[in-house]
Amino acid sequence: MMSQKALLIIDLQNDYFPQGKFPLHNTAQILSNIEIAIDKADQQKIPIILIQHIADAAKGIAPFFNKGSLGVQIHPTILNAAGNADIVEKSYADSFEQTNLEQVLQKHKITELLITGMMTQNCVTHTAISKAAEKYDVAIVMDCCATVDQMIHNIALNAVSTRVNLQTTEQAFA
Repeated sequence: MMSQKALLIIDLQNDYFPQGKFPLHNTAQILSNIEIAIDKADQQKIPIILIQHIADAAKGIAPFFNKGSLGVQIHPTILNAAGNADIVEKSYADSFEQTNLEQVLQKHKITELLITGMMTQNCVTHTAISKAAEKYDVAIVMDCCATVDQMIHNIALNAVSTRVNLQTTEQAFA
């Protein structure tokens, strides 16, 4: 059976960019890299799935990603580039936890996940090593992830490297 990849773009939301409530390191470069990944996915007819974190209102006002705020919105560059991508809303680090991600992946007959997004050490790695992700071939696209600084990014990737594949954009779409 042929493998079918999906490009997961996790939490590319305004609060993580300059002027947001929790700006991360190197966001302009990561945004550009993910645009390239989206373009390559489109060329190869790989489904794109946007994952949006929305803070759990039951826990009170969060530091960022509050429902209805400008910061919770997916970055407009990503929305424009990804066109009619599926959008999965989540409120946990693991994108599978209490979401419809599994159903979206089944709809597209996905066997392989290319994971990108923010923050490397939290939502990216938690999704990659989720119990629900074990049935997929999982790769984190290293040059399409960001967090608070380069050191935390590198530590997180090293930690998860025993469980999932680490690839560059070039390798992921070869």
